[in-house]
Amino acid sequence: MAGVDGEWDCITKSPLGEQKSVFTVKSDGGSFTGSNVGAQGALDVIDGKVDGNKLTWKMEMKVPMPMTLDCQATIDGDTLTGTVGAGAFGAFPMTGTRKA
Repeated sequence: MAGVDGEWDCITKSPLGEQKSVFTVKSDGGSFTGSNVGAQGALDVIDGKVDGNKLTWKMEMKVPMPMTLDCQATIDGDTLTGTVGAGAFGAFPMTGTRKA
């Protein structure tokens, strides 16, 4: 599981433009904790799950409007690819690279 652990420099392509953030993952068996910190503030990982190199989690966004984000990502070495689901607004692609 440790292959998913670390800090990731991420970009999410949203309707508001590219949102840069640092996504932190700390796995513990089949679950993980962490946060996603960007210009809009810090969002804690909720219900983080690890299945091999696949992650799923939720985040409670407050700005610009309250919403639960449904997220998933796949880790391949030092590369992260996934999506951030924003309900009726659709899903936005998220990419990242592991910080050294």
